Amino acid sequence: METLESIWRRIRTAEQLHGLVRTMKALAAVNIRQFEQAVEALREYRHTLKLAMRATLRGPDGSSLWARRASSQRLGAIICGSDQGMCGPLNDRVARFAEDELERLGFARESRRVIAVGQRVVSRIEDAGELVDTVLSMSGTVTGLTPLAEQVLLEIDRWEREHGIDRVVVFYCEHLSRAAYEPRRIDLLPIDRRWLESEAKEPWPTRMIPQLAGPPAELFSELVRQTLFVSIYRALAESQASENASRLLTMRGAEQSIGEHLEELTRAYHLQRQMAITEELLDIASGSESLANE
Repeated sequence: METLESIWRRIRTAEQLHGLVRTMKALAAVNIRQFEQAVEALREYRHTLKLAMRATLRGPDGSSLWARRASSQRLGAIICGSDQGMCGPLNDRVARFAEDELERLGFARESRRVIAVGQRVVSRIEDAGELVDTVLSMSGTVTGLTPLAEQVLLEIDRWEREHGIDRVVVFYCEHLSRAAYEPRRIDLLPIDRRWLESEAKEPWPTRMIPQLAGPPAELFSELVRQTLFVSIYRALAESQASENASRLLTMRGAEQSIGEHLEELTRAYHLQRQMAITEELLDIASGSESLANE
């Protein structure tokens, strides 16, 4: 039977762990909001890019700027996971979703290349039989998303230059609510021609028609690159918000389990303490009775 001291030590350890879990819950909640705000901040910039693209396509050479039709012989996939643990099934879900989608797209394994963003998703991808071309560390802060998105763009440029990759997709988890997320796929390249055609036909929202300050081809190329950057940045921010949402859910379960364990230990401590007090009282009563009989 455990002693009072050993039970008390276990209670103190459980209380410390309970406090740590509550701190991690609070940090996850704060991080979720930060990454949500990062996604919200993109909306105005995306709208500005859309207007700039529309103005470029409205020019006399607009139709010649439309993205070429890709031959779709080789595919590049970017899979966003996590670097840190205790985020539940997030990595398993996004890796499984990515593998199903890659098979559905119909590209042979030897014609596919993969970038894994997050160390912990790599093993899941490799277990599915995919060969990971590059591993990037997922940023845990909003400020780190910009250089990470730029690094992903550089890897896409290398794919096109060295391997002739003509189609690129991104897999990530979209944050839906406080502790809910779903795997998603976005197609980065080639640029959707139907979207470009519809933008070229859209009327300008004001009477002031903008003038292009530079060669249309160069402007279009830069706008496409900025559009890709925004899509990648959003996928990374959504993935991080989802990671923290999954961690928040995991910590809630851990907090409940530790709370229940604390209650059990506290009951055991009080029971043991009461038994010790009862034994002491019985000893005193027995001693008193012995003295009285002498």
